[in-house]
Amino acid sequence: MTISYFFIYYYSIFVTVSWLGATSAQPLVPALFIFGDSIVDVGNNNNLETIVKANFPPYGRDFIKHTPTGRFCNGKLALDFTAENLGFTSYPPPYLSKQASGKNLLLGANFASASSGYYDTTAKIYNTIPLSKQVDFYKSFQKKLVGIVGNKNASSIINGSIYFVSAGSSDFVQNYYINPLLYKKYTIDQFSDILLESHANFVQELHKLGARNVGVTTLPPLGCLPGVITIFGDDSNSCVDKINEAALSFNKKLNSTSQNLQAKFPSLNLVVLDIYQPLNDIVTKPTDYGFFEARKACCGTGLLETSFLCNSKSPGTCKNASEYVFWDGFHPTEAANKILSDDLLVAGISLIS
Repeated sequence: MTISYFFIYYYSIFVTVSWLGATSAQPLVPALFIFGDSIVDVGNNNNLETIVKANFPPYGRDFIKHTPTGRFCNGKLALDFTAENLGFTSYPPPYLSKQASGKNLLLGANFASASSGYYDTTAKIYNTIPLSKQVDFYKSFQKKLVGIVGNKNASSIINGSIYFVSAGSSDFVQNYYINPLLYKKYTIDQFSDILLESHANFVQELHKLGARNVGVTTLPPLGCLPGVITIFGDDSNSCVDKINEAALSFNKKLNSTSQNLQAKFPSLNLVVLDIYQPLNDIVTKPTDYGFFEARKACCGTGLLETSFLCNSKSPGTCKNASEYVFWDGFHPTEAANKILSDDLLVAGISLIS
C-alpha cells in the first residue's frame, strides 16, 4: 500500500465515521464507559473532599451554557468530541453525580477521577478515586443496568460498548517525580513496570466483567506540559527531555503489554491510542495548527496554575483560549482537544465492531 493510498484509505474511513456519527439516529455503539484521570474526568471529583476540582470559573467558560462541570478545560474534552463523532447527543454522566440514574445510565458512565492513576497511592494522596475503586463503581453500575433493562439487554450493552482508559500521567507528575519515597526506591523503569502490571490487571478485570472493546491512551509528552516545564525545567522554556523520554519508554512498554494481553484474550479488542505524537506535534509546531502559544497556558500566568490555582481571579487569564494549546498548567484547551479527538477517532476505528 503506497503512502498516498494509505492516507486516502484512512481519511475516507475518518470522514465516513464522522458522517455516520453526526447523522445516524442511533450511536454507532450502545454506550461509552470511561476510566482514568483528569484528562477524562467530567465531574466525579465534584463529589469528593479533595483539593483537585474544576467545578468553578473560569473552568467551563466555553462549555455548554458557559457552565463549569468539573472538566479540567475551558470547554469540551477530547472524549466529548469522540462521543459526538460516534453519534451520541449527550455525554456519559459522572457516576457520582445525580445525573447517573435511570435511563441516563443507558449512555454508559464516566468513572474517571482527576489525580488518580494506575498506582493506587497516587489517588490516596489527593483523596480521589483509584482505578481499583473505579472498577468497583463499574460493578455497581452493571447491577443498576440489569435492573433497568434486564440481564440479556445489559449483557448486549456491556459487550458491545467502548471502554476508554486514560491513566499514568498523575502517577508520574503528581507522585513519582515529587515523592522521594518513590524516586529513591524505584528507577523510572521499575516504577513504569509497576504501573504496567496494574494496567494489565485492570484490563483483565474489565474483560472479566464483559468489556470487549477497550481503548487505552498513551502518556502525553509530559515534559511539555507548562506546569512540568516550570517545576522541572531548570529555568528553561523548553520541554523537559528526560521526562518526555520516560513517557516514551512507558508508552513502548504499554504497547508491548497490551499486545500480550490481546494475544492472551482473543475475545478482547484492545487498542492503544497514541496521544503523545499528536500533542507533541502541536506543541512543537503550534502555528501549523492555528495556535500562537504553546509554552504558557491560558489561565493566570500560564506557568503552573491548575485546579484552585486557576480561578476567576487569576490575573492575566487570556481572552481567547482557542489561540492556546493549554488551558491550565497541565490540560489542553478545547481547541487542542478537538484536534486530539480527530486523531483518537482514526486510531480507534477498530474499536467499532
